[in-house]
Amino acid sequence: MEEVASYFLSNRIFIYMVIFAIFLGIEVISNVPAILHTPLMSGANAVSGVVIIGAIIVVGHAAPDNYWALGLGFLAVVLGMINVVGGFAVTNRMLEMFKKKK
Repeated sequence: MEEVASYFLSNRIFIYMVIFAIFLGIEVISNVPAILHTPLMSGANAVSGVVIIGAIIVVGHAAPDNYWALGLGFLAVVLGMINVVGGFAVTNRMLEMFKKKK
């Protein structure tokens, strides 16, 4: 338990920044008009693509016996791929609504 407490104490600025980013993200997303949802989702998909590349690099540099890093990297790749594929599917479906019907 001391290790966890010392980790939080030594990294509390970063933890505060993550908490602030979460609240800021919720505030920004909740105030987005519907017309801007599709371009923002496409941008979020691009960010998820960067996360996937970063996770692949981290997994590539992890030691073969470091199962914690390999597991987290694999989880980041899988969740990032789900986010990208799902985001592009939803974006494509939303863009289909604006096409003229025959």
